[in-house]
Amino acid sequence: MPSGESETGHSGKLKYKRVLLKLSGEALMGPGQFGIDIPTCEKFARAIADARAAGAEICLVIGGGNIFRGVAGAAKGMDRAQADSMGMLATVMNALAMQSVLENSGVPTRVQSAIHMDSICEPYIRRRAQRHMEKGRVVIFAAGIGNPFFTTDTGAALRAIEMNCDALLKGTQVDGVYTADPKLDANAKRYDEVAYQELLVKDLRVMDSSAVSLMRDNNIPIVVFSLKEEGSLLKVLHGEGTSTTISNKGASGE
Repeated sequence: MPSGESETGHSGKLKYKRVLLKLSGEALMGPGQFGIDIPTCEKFARAIADARAAGAEICLVIGGGNIFRGVAGAAKGMDRAQADSMGMLATVMNALAMQSVLENSGVPTRVQSAIHMDSICEPYIRRRAQRHMEKGRVVIFAAGIGNPFFTTDTGAALRAIEMNCDALLKGTQVDGVYTADPKLDANAKRYDEVAYQELLVKDLRVMDSSAVSLMRDNNIPIVVFSLKEEGSLLKVLHGEGTSTTISNKGASGE
């Protein structure tokens, strides 16, 4: 269970050195109802810059729901494969926006897309991405895995495994995994730790089941935390702050 933050600040050693940070597309909307809110992106960029300065190696996957969601398009009668392709392009737009904001903050960044579009970003090449991270660059993986019918959650899990990450960090609007939606149920309790199997059996819907199974089978923890709290990313990297850790050894925090 993560320890609380000490009065003297963070411990020197990072609990998670190489991580994949998963952001939803909706997180980029900020207070808006659609699109990309640059001040919100700048807030995320500052958090990433602080984490990088602390010695973390970071890669990102950003969803596309703030621009277009493939499942929603399919529900309205579009061909699912076509709709998912549009959703993948939305994630590229978000990645390019985040790259611009990060580089304005002095953070060297590369975007790698699973769909080749060489005039605006690199193609996804695993060893090149690993090298970028070793050199201190933030790598943003766009276009999911390049195939329809897979979510960006699954893409994030796959890239976390391929990059040999210590953890997948899922930044959300709540500070962990709860027994029920805390916005709807005042009696919902937060887990400090929870096992992958329990997450799947109870259908707690943190990530889709394909992503959870990938992480379970490769024994990489998922840490769910709130992006709202200032400094929350840095706290999670030090094993501090409020979050839920999902792992093969997790125990219920009920």
